[in-house]
Amino acid sequence: MGFSPWVVPAVGIVVVAVAGVFGARWAWLAVGVLAVAGAGWVGRLVLREARVDSVTGMPSIRPIVLAVIRRGDALLVFEAHDHVKGQTFCRPLGGGIEFGESSKEALEREFLEELGAAITVGRRLGVLENVFTWQDRPGHEIAFVFAAEFADPSRYECDEMKILDEPASARWVDLAEFRDRRKILYPEGLIELLSADQ
Repeated sequence: MGFSPWVVPAVGIVVVAVAGVFGARWAWLAVGVLAVAGAGWVGRLVLREARVDSVTGMPSIRPIVLAVIRRGDALLVFEAHDHVKGQTFCRPLGGGIEFGESSKEALEREFLEELGAAITVGRRLGVLENVFTWQDRPGHEIAFVFAAEFADPSRYECDEMKILDEPASARWVDLAEFRDRRKILYPEGLIELLSADQ
């Protein structure tokens, strides 16, 4: 418990009140009682300082998992637009990891929810830290990136796939478009991770 700036006025008020009612000699007794009771309920009531939870009201770091699914030189992504920045960007499909869920389990679940598709999750390609703003709100993610494949090969024949839980679609974008910066790929560092994986 820290020292509250209200301690001094509160003690002063109690001491003055006791001295006014019972006399100056009793004021010293009041100071002693307050000092002894400092560890008890009276002390907590008079001397306490509000405990501040450093997490409350602050954005938290979100663990996510993303799938690198390729069709030749193309990567499966969805496109989003940040209206505040006036920026359109792409990101691989995936989502948040729930408590008690492994990153691979989360990726399998996300693909069932987003595309109604089963995937086979391969090896982990890396972990990226993504500190960003989205629609003028701060965000912080730790992204686990896995290679993955569709269980159903016919999915690779679809040029576009409707995302079931969002008003968006997933489509194939050639990696060259990200490398030469014609399109933006998030999270940052992903294109370098994929280039190193080649």
